[in-house]
Amino acid sequence: MLKKYLITGLLIWLPLAITLWVIDIILTSLDRTLLLLPAAWHPDALLGFHIPGFGLILSVAIVLLTGVFAANFIGERLVRWWESFLSRIPIVRSIYSSVKQVSDTMLSPKGNAFRQAVLVEFPQRGQWAIGLVIGDPGEPIERAIGEKSITVFVPTAPNPTSGYTIIVPLHELRELDISVDDALKFVISLGVVTPSLSRPRPAALTSELPGRAS
Repeated sequence: MLKKYLITGLLIWLPLAITLWVIDIILTSLDRTLLLLPAAWHPDALLGFHIPGFGLILSVAIVLLTGVFAANFIGERLVRWWESFLSRIPIVRSIYSSVKQVSDTMLSPKGNAFRQAVLVEFPQRGQWAIGLVIGDPGEPIERAIGEKSITVFVPTAPNPTSGYTIIVPLHELRELDISVDDALKFVISLGVVTPSLSRPRPAALTSELPGRAS
């Protein structure tokens, strides 16, 4: 009976404790943006006490103002000049261009990267893993494979930020009617949290993938 009560208590407090821990890490990291301000402008100096999360507000404000500035004609030209300048610096050029391509693909409203969950036979035939569709691998790779293919990211458990980038023939994928969030929950929980039905996948991908898995 004591064990039952202990487990019940853990089921209540453990998710809350981990959630607060992750939020604390995020807020602590973003509070470092306050270092961009002069020491006399820090909230601690002005108010006499620390305000957790003020760095988050500052970060959002910086990103928002940057977006507003880059959206006009002058800002767009300055951004192009800055990117051109970075493209001339060895090492920095390769890192920046790679990260920019990834961010442009992931954050673009018209992009499909990481917006659809699929099943793929991995790491071998007869074993299935959940993957996230990234997109078209490009004509040179498809020509080498000899058929229409899709690049898929297969996250690992319990850390979904690591995983495998694989290229799979289109006809070997199985579409899932679940959200990406549910797919990641399934991976992170080691399969304990089973996904539920979600809305249909984006039409641009749904039309190409084989029938849904049962």
